[in-house]
Amino acid sequence: MSASTPNPTPLRSGPARALKGEIRVPGDKSISHRALMLGALCVGETRITGLLEGEDVLATAAAVRAMGAEAEKLPDDEPDGAGKSTGGRWRVVGCGVGGLAEPENVIDMGNAGTGVRLMMGVVAGHDMTVTFTGDASLCRRPMGRVTGPLKRMGAKFTGRDGDLLPMTVRGAAEPLPIEYELPVASAQVKSAVLLAGLNAPGVTTVVEPQPTRDHTENMLRHFGAEVLVRETEDGGRRVSLVGRPELVARDVVVPADISSAAFPIVAALIVPGSEVTLKDVGLNPLRAGLLTTLAEMGAEIETINAREEAGEPVADLKVSASRLKGVTVPPERAPSMIDEYPILAVAAAVADGETRMDGLEELRVKESDRLSAVATGLAACGVTVEEGDDYLVVAGSGGAAPKGGGTVTVDLDHRIAMAFLVLGMASETPVTIDDGDAMATSFPGFADLMNGLGADIRPG
Repeated sequence: MSASTPNPTPLRSGPARALKGEIRVPGDKSISHRALMLGALCVGETRITGLLEGEDVLATAAAVRAMGAEAEKLPDDEPDGAGKSTGGRWRVVGCGVGGLAEPENVIDMGNAGTGVRLMMGVVAGHDMTVTFTGDASLCRRPMGRVTGPLKRMGAKFTGRDGDLLPMTVRGAAEPLPIEYELPVASAQVKSAVLLAGLNAPGVTTVVEPQPTRDHTENMLRHFGAEVLVRETEDGGRRVSLVGRPELVARDVVVPADISSAAFPIVAALIVPGSEVTLKDVGLNPLRAGLLTTLAEMGAEIETINAREEAGEPVADLKVSASRLKGVTVPPERAPSMIDEYPILAVAAAVADGETRMDGLEELRVKESDRLSAVATGLAACGVTVEEGDDYLVVAGSGGAAPKGGGTVTVDLDHRIAMAFLVLGMASETPVTIDDGDAMATSFPGFADLMNGLGADIRPG
């Protein structure tokens, strides 16, 4: 059964003129969540610049406030050190490792899957009881992969059948350090275990079969924790954290989110005559699988002004319309681009030849069943597509405009919504999504920003 917001806002995206301009997409969602949580576990005041002010991250901010930390937005017109006005400025005053307090009420995490799973890790390392809930989509998403290792550390969980929210977490009075081997690569599970391990004595270790995004490790080091990463013989990683550090507040600059940048990147590639520059994009190599794949497809993307901010590589990207060709995306690349497959499928729909994507079982348990949603939406827009249990095959149009014309059910999934709005920009006839409000979780203002470049997105 599909879900939508209480008053859904259908949107229609029609054929766009050449997209032109320079933009900065919102701050990285993964880094924003972690900056708030680790700021709450620090001693002192953390200043964050570029925080994503989408609904998911705001839910995390509300959660840490409910547990005793200060987390507040600073005025957007407050100048930085160079006298420039910057948005997304926040201050967080932490309680120290193990210092958070039991909240008075249930914590509603909205649609924030990353937020709730990482917060479960935080709570698991504290002697307190917290109940988490969320919207209809989040309450369908299984939590068992996170609760399993956290139980080994001493936490207790009571949820609905199937390890579903609402769920009550009883944190451990004396959390235990563990060594945990991930059955499948998951940055969320790894991060939850490491966050719980902060308040455990000794060393907590996570062994991952394939490297996943390492924002948690980078930020833990940024705040003063000791984290050791070693490569395993089979190409995975051992990530070890020394418990009970004193985390010290430090400023954080959040780069633009590569997962959000993916949508205007692909739009610029597939709308003829386009040239768009995206500023300050985070290019963590464990998140850059989409860029690798697009390069293999023949995309013209130039990296400019490469630099490092708070341990994360950042650059500007100049994207020009390109003739793309179909490729086979190997399953081992999935962890580095798991959120980008919906928009990659859109790029594949206009490519020369067939694109095959393997290792996509994780897409079944995202905000929606993304694998099915992508396949159903593409078919409704005249694209030939084959969906398997863990793969997707998309037949490209050879550079011609796809038929379009379909109405796509987004099921509260922001990435499905944005992917099909991009498809509409390059289609013969407009594509409609049944609810545009879902985009507020990660990319508020998406439609306005794209329209400013030359798109034609309007109420449907």
